Amino acid sequence: MSPSFDASKSLTALDQDSTLVAVIEMSQTKWLIAATVPGFERNPLKKLDADPDSVFRLLRRWRSEAIQAGREVRRIVVAYEAGRDGFWLARWLQARAVEAYVIHPSSVAVSREHRRAKTDRLDTELLMRAFLGWLRGEKRHCSMAAIPTINEEEARRPNRERDNLVRERTRIVNRIKAILARFGIRAFKPNLRKAAEKLEALHTAEGMPLPERSRAELRRSLGRLHLLHEQIHEIEQERLGSSRWFRTRRRVRSRWFAFLRGSSV
Repeated sequence: MSPSFDASKSLTALDQDSTLVAVIEMSQTKWLIAATVPGFERNPLKKLDADPDSVFRLLRRWRSEAIQAGREVRRIVVAYEAGRDGFWLARWLQARAVEAYVIHPSSVAVSREHRRAKTDRLDTELLMRAFLGWLRGEKRHCSMAAIPTINEEEARRPNRERDNLVRERTRIVNRIKAILARFGIRAFKPNLRKAAEKLEALHTAEGMPLPERSRAELRRSLGRLHLLHEQIHEIEQERLGSSRWFRTRRRVRSRWFAFLRGSSV
């Protein structure tokens, strides 16, 4: 995405007579593509298999048909909502000279009626209205997500994985405490290093040993908790190692530039 990119509006003037505009409603197996094509009296709508090559062929076919209708298509722009597929399709299209944008789903205004019809056709119409407004430079239609490179996405993976693991760890800790609370046990700390050993000595509030099935479930939960601790520690060590590498690299470069400046005096 260029430095002049504005998520709330397009900074490029829209000439609709020479621009092919398309939006894609994506699902796991099928994609529905709606478009406004110069020279077409009605807006075409096509359902395809979830395949980028099919999308590209369709866009080129529509462009050829617009040229046959006497219209020159100088610009092709495509948008779809951010979702499970992420940004790979936008990068794939951009590599083939197609302007591609990814819409924040929560930025598209929807009807506030209690019951709203929900079909793929209506979804593409809603997306098209929002996208055209954005292309015209009008605000409050929708906002776009900056499209990261593969390396930028890869750099975010450790933090996202750690966040998921921490949430999973919290869920397991809360489940362990909930199980023990049914027996009147509130002082047990699952995150302790020797929690598994302390589990074997636990007794209920009535002074009886924990029931064996509950104890077995707690053992398994503590085992998963121990694995999560190890994985979180592994990610943190990798992240610490990377930051050390970058700090060392910056120090070496700064010393090298200082040496060059000194030698040029």
